[in-house]
Amino acid sequence: MHELTQELDPGFRETAPISVAEIVAARMEAQETTHIQIASDMATEQTYGESWLVVTDKRVLIIRPAMLSAGAADEAVTDIVMDRIQEARTIELVGAVRLEIESDTAGSEARGIESISYSLSLAAKFSEAAGAIKDLSKGEAPTLPTQLERTRCEVCDRLLPEKDGFCPFCISKWDTIKRIAMFLATLKREAVFFVVVSLLMTVADLAPPVIVKYIIDDVLTPRPDNALELLNLFVAGLLIIRLLHYGLDLSSAVLRAKLSGVSSLEIRRQLYHALQFLPVRFYDKRQVGSLMSRFMNDADRLEMFLLFGLPFIFSNLLTLIGVLGLLLYWSWELTLYVLFPVPFIVVGGLFKFKTLNRLWTKFHAKMSRFHIHLNESISGIRIIKAFGQENREMAVFSRGNNELRDSLVTAERSWFIFSAILGFIMSFGIFLVWYFGGQKILDGSMKLGVLMLFVAYIWQLYRPLQFLSNVNNFLTRALAGAERIFEVIDARAEPFSAPGAVSIPTLKGRVVFRDVHFGYDPGKPVLKGVDLDVSPGEMIGLVGKSGVGKSTLINLICRFYDPDKGQVEIDGHDLQSVRLEDLRGQVGLVSQEPFLFSGTIVENIGYGKPDASFGDIVSAARAANAHEFIVTKPEGYDMLVGERGGRLSGGERQRISIARAILHDPRILILDEATSAVDTPTEKKLQEAIQRLIKGRTTFAIAHRLSTLRSAHRLVVIDEGKVAEVGTHEELMELEGIFHKLVTTQQETTAVMAVGGGRS
Repeated sequence: MHELTQELDPGFRETAPISVAEIVAARMEAQETTHIQIASDMATEQTYGESWLVVTDKRVLIIRPAMLSAGAADEAVTDIVMDRIQEARTIELVGAVRLEIESDTAGSEARGIESISYSLSLAAKFSEAAGAIKDLSKGEAPTLPTQLERTRCEVCDRLLPEKDGFCPFCISKWDTIKRIAMFLATLKREAVFFVVVSLLMTVADLAPPVIVKYIIDDVLTPRPDNALELLNLFVAGLLIIRLLHYGLDLSSAVLRAKLSGVSSLEIRRQLYHALQFLPVRFYDKRQVGSLMSRFMNDADRLEMFLLFGLPFIFSNLLTLIGVLGLLLYWSWELTLYVLFPVPFIVVGGLFKFKTLNRLWTKFHAKMSRFHIHLNESISGIRIIKAFGQENREMAVFSRGNNELRDSLVTAERSWFIFSAILGFIMSFGIFLVWYFGGQKILDGSMKLGVLMLFVAYIWQLYRPLQFLSNVNNFLTRALAGAERIFEVIDARAEPFSAPGAVSIPTLKGRVVFRDVHFGYDPGKPVLKGVDLDVSPGEMIGLVGKSGVGKSTLINLICRFYDPDKGQVEIDGHDLQSVRLEDLRGQVGLVSQEPFLFSGTIVENIGYGKPDASFGDIVSAARAANAHEFIVTKPEGYDMLVGERGGRLSGGERQRISIARAILHDPRILILDEATSAVDTPTEKKLQEAIQRLIKGRTTFAIAHRLSTLRSAHRLVVIDEGKVAEVGTHEELMELEGIFHKLVTTQQETTAVMAVGGGRS
């Protein structure tokens, strides 16, 4: 095997047969630079196999080794000259993806299109390759990423449960346990006290068999003259130890509860903090149900592990060490018989740990999918009922519920079988102790008390061993949950505290786009070189068909995403160098579907300015034409709006949203289809409120009804990811270009709908 490497990005590193390497070497010219070399896992769209994509600055090679071995050398290699490439795009298929390269040569006799197929696990790599090919075909340097979404583990090459997630097979369990234990550091004094209590409890557990040994060997067997006094003394000692043990056990329970409660509080706090400060891209790749399961299931399992698992592991380890030391002290020969089953227990436990880890990780993945469906079905209950799909959703639920049950039963059954075998193996230790210990008593080399001590201690030895084996089942659940929690906590947050960030306490509002390229999927760019200069206080209307990039421009202004190429500037500063607090603290957003929190109207209006007075809130509501409907409510401003504002109409929610933006007093205002989902009378009220809101602010407005953008200083028409037309409403209508066509089409559609409505 000969390794082909990509110099710009080690994420593309793959291996290739020597024949592929020879083909690349034979085709390349002097001074030709190779940029990308990646192997596909599909030979055709229907069959798995290996194909290769090699991209240089002069050509694109598609190599299919299977055809080489079949003797079809002409069909095995496709050589596409870079200067003749017109387009490179990715096409999603059912269960696979295809990269298509279109050129003006007859690479394919029908359309000049060549393609290479691959599975979804390689989608990120080939999407980046498609973007790089387009750059190279234009004579530009390829913009390969420094970090790709990881879909496979870099160590074992298994598919990851989630993109950029962790590999449950390769992550260090010991590191995870140590990290869980670090949460106990918030209560150092209580943690130290717990260690001391655990040590005393271990001593209290080990002392009774020793006392019983002395009762048998020094009191009951020889029966000295003071036997009754000695018996009373030893029994009193047993009673005192037992009372002490109860007190220590109570103290341990109280400490465990406090330590686990505070630790769980800190875990949930860090998890929620991480979710608040993670970038929007993180949520693009995950569903709400999956994230909620981390709070509901994973955090609960981790709390139970802190409450029971970690303390019991510690106390059982202490007991194990203490018992083993005492057994060796009294008889090292008999101790060897006691330890006979131990290697089987330890080796079996370690082997079973891997199996259980795999089974419980699979269970967690199914649980996440189950929560995702549950969240969607409850949130979309109106749509389900409107289309009469209750039985269909019930069938989907039942299928997921059954899969969850099967996964749980498989994991539990695996453990129960192992536990039964473990108990059978441990019973051999008792047989051996009684047999060989009994022989020592018969030949007089051992006293009966020592044998009884061994019988008592053997269970104290096996109990920790059995617990440490039992904890496999408990531990793998907790660790799988902990790793999913730490995955979120460790994810890269937005750069709120970036060193050297420029502070702009007061924005003027000038926004400039300089040759901005961006795509949510690198292989499918949405913006393809946008240039736009917006002056402070100017209102810009963004116009264009659906999917051309209007909302994407807004997302870049809010810095929900960063451009792939080019710059977005604010007041002369690159947006990526400006403090996020300063930027978002002075940007207001009124979206098409306003989101209200399940509190009162006052709380929702004042959300962006928590210290606002009631008078300020009322003034904002008046400016948004919301005061008139608020005072008609029985509770007025103290009305609870319900989940997502469900107790209010769409127009009422929108006016509350506008009042919230007015009170926030942003320097840059974004109106994303703010009046598209309301009736005409409500739209009129909203337009009046918006006119008050936009005064003196840089405003970007997207509107479904193009006529509502007449008041904009300029209209910017976006088409195919670029700025196609710029001007006032009148200027663009006179131009009779894209905007004129959009307005004409909308007017014709409105007329047809009006006629249709009249006939009904």
